[in-house]
Amino acid sequence: MKQVLIIDDSLQIRERIAALLAESPQIRIAGEVGNSRDALEAVQRLRPDTVLLDIRLPGQSGISLLRTFKARYPEMAVIMLTNLDDTRYRQQCRKLGADHFLSKTMEFERIVDTIIDNPAH
Repeated sequence: MKQVLIIDDSLQIRERIAALLAESPQIRIAGEVGNSRDALEAVQRLRPDTVLLDIRLPGQSGISLLRTFKARYPEMAVIMLTNLDDTRYRQQCRKLGADHFLSKTMEFERIVDTIIDNPAH
C-alpha cells in the first residue's frame, strides 16, 4: 500500500485529492498539509512513499521543497501538481528529480494511476 502525503495550500484541492485517493484500496493518505514548514515536518515524521507537491506554497516554493526532499529522501516519489502548466516548470522539476509533473486542470484524474504505477517506488 502506498502511503501518500498531500501538500497543497488550497484546502479545496486537498479535499478533492483526498476524496480521489480514498477510492483506491492501494493508497493510504498519510497526511495533508498546506504550507512548506508543515510539509518539511510531516515528511520527516511520516516518511511517506509518495508526496503530492504543489509548486506554489506559503513559505518555500514547492520547487525548493522538491530539491530538499530529493536530497534527504531520494527513495520517496515526488509528484508535482500545479495550475502553472509551463514547459519551463516541467523541465526544472524533472531536473531536480520530480518523478512526475501533473497539471491540476488537465491531468487531475491521472493522480491515482500515477501513484500506483510509479515503477521507481
